[in-house]
Amino acid sequence: MLTAEQIFAAHKANVETLFGLTNKAFEGVEKLVELNLQVAKTALGEVADTTQAALSVKDAQELLALQAALLQPSAEKAASYSRHLYDIAAATNAEVVKVAEAQLADAQAKFAAVVETASKNAPAGTENAVALVKSAVAAANNAFENVQKAAKQASEVAEANFNAVTNTAVKASQTASRSSKRAA
Repeated sequence: MLTAEQIFAAHKANVETLFGLTNKAFEGVEKLVELNLQVAKTALGEVADTTQAALSVKDAQELLALQAALLQPSAEKAASYSRHLYDIAAATNAEVVKVAEAQLADAQAKFAAVVETASKNAPAGTENAVALVKSAVAAANNAFENVQKAAKQASEVAEANFNAVTNTAVKASQTASRSSKRAA
């Protein structure tokens, strides 16, 4: 039976967890805002430089060379921005998952303690029912662990695919840039 103190302690822990998760979410948003401000600041400087370079072009060949020179860094910067964005999201998600896993482990431990206490105090003749409950709890825990492992593997595959796509895009822009330079 839960006491008032246990209920109060559980509510207090839940509120602390909520505020901890909220702080982690705000940290992720702060990093995202920082990234976007840096990108905007850098882009503004690059636009000024590009405008100056475009205004000093004397012929079509120089214009093609300027265009080729701008193509590759743009793709690389887009890939870098995507990478930073992914890293921020992944780090924030990892923090949330870590807290959720800790909460779940705590809940599982408390539930297991309740089941154990109930099994010790169970009336004679209910051993089969107690064994069935313990078996169900163990099966549920195993199923959850398998789902966690599958989710982690899926996340790793998604990250590998993201990296492959990013690298392919950068390589394609480098190839296009080289082709444009040769044509110029």
